[in-house]
Amino acid sequence: MQAICECDMRYTKILPLVLLGLLLLAGCSESYEETKRMNRTQRQKALREDSAALKVAVLPTLDCLPIFLAKDHQMFDTAVDIRLKPFTAQMDIDTALVNRRVEVGVSDLVRVERLKKQGDSLRYLTSTNAYWQLVTNRSARILALKNLDDKMLAMTRYSVTDLIGDLAVDSGKLKSEQVFRIQINDVNVRLKMLENNEMDALILPEPQAAQARLLKHKVLMDTRKMDMEMGVIVVQWKGMEEASRAKQLRAFTKGYNRACDSINQYGIASYVSLITKYCRVKPEALKEISKDLKFHRIALPREADVERAKAWLSKK
Repeated sequence: MQAICECDMRYTKILPLVLLGLLLLAGCSESYEETKRMNRTQRQKALREDSAALKVAVLPTLDCLPIFLAKDHQMFDTAVDIRLKPFTAQMDIDTALVNRRVEVGVSDLVRVERLKKQGDSLRYLTSTNAYWQLVTNRSARILALKNLDDKMLAMTRYSVTDLIGDLAVDSGKLKSEQVFRIQINDVNVRLKMLENNEMDALILPEPQAAQARLLKHKVLMDTRKMDMEMGVIVVQWKGMEEASRAKQLRAFTKGYNRACDSINQYGIASYVSLITKYCRVKPEALKEISKDLKFHRIALPREADVERAKAWLSKK
């Protein structure tokens, strides 16, 4: 009888603890479900906000400096939501533009004219001051374009770098099959392959070309000396007729122009930290870039450059 009483007493003491545990578990379960609901709601809100924002696809290249500056220094109207979407390959920007994941993108005339030819509704917003250099690995001892025979050249197909590759072959009086064109779309990977002696020659934009020059690699071609202005910023025009989108585009244009004016006034040397932040090159490399480099305000590409891109594509 005493043993039964002792069991009842222990049960009486344990029962409240069990009930408390069950209540805590129920509370945790409800809290977890509530957190899931909140996270889902927050994600949906973030997606709606991102969808409504003007999304600008950028590369880690110097022609994007006005965009980087306008964003970081709040030169875009703060009442307008403009978001940068970083990419390291033009091909990925193409995909984002075509699938309307971004409204604005940095590209080149060859790539854009090819997309337009395929029926995409892209429109030019402005040309840029982008230029490209054909750089050869100093270990490969390529002193002239004719020495590209049986060498590997890193580029991206159906882009300005592909066009430059053809010009290099023609200028070196070589046959197309004599130069092995290797498609390396990521500009950072392309530069790393040069630094690791994995490629004989590459076509690079700035500031990647500047870092190559810093390492004493040789430049054989420069689009500035060929009167080529092939860099552009384009707009995915489908849906841009909406008043909200037009307002965003005006804000982007105004901020971009302000940034160009600022760079031209103070020089790129004043923005070394900004360039290294976005482009991931050594600060010392920027000394290899002309201090007189200018960025022009919003202006459509030259017709001669557009026709050059079209003519090359028609041959391909």
